[in-house]
Formats: sequence, C-alpha cells, structure tokens
Amino acid sequence: MEETSEARDMLPKVVVVTGLSGSGKSTVVKALEDLGFFCIDNLPVPLFPKVLELTHQNKSGPGIQNFAFVVDTRERTFLHEAEPMIAQLRAEGMKVEVLFLDTDDERLIQRYSETRRPHPLSEGGTVRDGIKRERELLMGLRDQADLVIDTSAHTVHTLKALVGEHFGEKSVIGLQITVLSFGFKYGLPPECDLVFDVRFLPNPYFVEGMREKTGLQTDVRDYVLGAPETATVLQLLRQVGETLLPLYEREGKAYLTVGIGCTGGKHRSVALTEAIAARWRGRGWNVQTRHRDVERK
Repeated sequence: MEETSEARDMLPKVVVVTGLSGSGKSTVVKALEDLGFFCIDNLPVPLFPKVLELTHQNKSGPGIQNFAFVVDTRERTFLHEAEPMIAQLRAEGMKVEVLFLDTDDERLIQRYSETRRPHPLSEGGTVRDGIKRERELLMGLRDQADLVIDTSAHTVHTLKALVGEHFGEKSVIGLQITVLSFGFKYGLPPECDLVFDVRFLPNPYFVEGMREKTGLQTDVRDYVLGAPETATVLQLLRQVGETLLPLYEREGKAYLTVGIGCTGGKHRSVALTEAIAARWRGRGWNVQTRHRDVERK
C-alpha cells in the first residue's frame, strides 16, 4: 500500500550526531535537547528502529517527533552498521539528517592537553595518532553527512546558536540562508560558503561617539548605509543573490552561509549583514542573520 503524505508527516525526524572526539558533540546534544529533541548518546546502531518504534507512538497519542542519536568511535562493534542503517531509515520514509562535527588537529590536540585526557584511540601512541585513526574510521559517515560543522573557532555559545538555526522550529523546507557578520581580526568563520570583504567602506570606528556602538544601532547603520560605496555593494549583492541562490537550491543544498567581514565585526559588517538579509527576504528567501563578533570588547 502506498504511504500517504499524512502518514509520512507523522514519521519522526532523526538527527544522527557524529564526528571526532572533542569536537563538541556534548554541546550539540544539549542544544538539541533544549530544542525538544529526545537524545540518546552511544546507543548501539541496531537498536535505532526499536527505540523509534517504542517511543514515537504510544497509547495516549502521538509520541516523540524529534530524535537525536550520537554515533561515534565508541561503538566500534556496530560502527560499520551506521551507514546502512541510515540508508534503511531513509528508505522507510523517515527524515534523517547526519550532522558531522569536525575540528582541526591542532585545536583537538590543544583541547586534550588542557583536559589531560588520553585520546580514546591513541592506543599507547600520541593524541595525533588517535585523531588519525578516528578520521579513518569516520570517513564514511563524514561523506554521508548532510551538514558538516567545523567547530575549531566556535565557542559553546556560538555552536549552540548554530544548532538552533539549523534544527529549531523555524526550519523550513528549501534553502536556508544565514548571513553572518564577523571580524577578520578574529579569523574567517569556517562554516561560510561565500565570504565578502567590506573593509573598504567608511569605518564608524573612527567617528566620535560611534566606536563603542554597533551596526545594529541607528546612527551607525545610517552612517554605513549612507555611504555611496555601500549603495553599489548592496546592488551587487542583490544581483549575486538573484544569480547564485537559485543555483544552490537547484543543486539540493539545504544550508548556505554567507559571511560579511570587516575589521572587528562590530560596525560595517553588522549593518551590511542586516541590509543584505532584508533585501533577500524581500525576494522570498528564507534568511536569518547572526553576528559572531558584535559582543567582543
């Protein structure tokens, strides 16, 4: 019997959280729990269908709608079953997203040094040896991931915010766009797909009374957007949106992050981010904003 659209809508949403040890999986799980997900860490892969069956429907009415299962190299016995299990659940009509958390090797080594804990796969060798083995074991899941987040430059708070953007109730079908302001002095945001440098615009930092403010405040915003160069930039970025965004959507991309950078990430990039997001929203795109460095002192 062909499954009805209503029946498919009743199937649970499953997020498989995976990635390297020390990359922030615990933080992501806490963020998903705050969003109402039923989270289980280190559940053996063969038990996924049973848990979904027991907890999704119950006699008192509809059961849990959103699940998150953590799969990593602690499951050495069942890790090889993760990829076919994900394929099986998708074949059954379930909405399954794989979230892979990555971090550069040097940052992972630093984190293990700070906590003084051995890497679970070092096997008497170095932390770097353990990281290499873990990358090899998780290669298949990384290739299968719907979303890869590099947590190297994220704090606990920014990582939680990013999870909220992607998996919160605001999520809709289609391309989801985040326009992200940042400061180049603090490094490029690794999650960006496109980056635009606006450091050539007049800088409110050098205007009396504006240094301690941000691009979210009216006088700073008006100063930035009132510059003749800004009008040209906004026109070009409108054209970029009309040209590139439909192509990304056609290729099936679910998330697109566009970075707008200035020197410190407090004035020009913030004002431009809000203006660009408003223009793209006005053309029917699902756009949200995030300001990475606006609160930095």
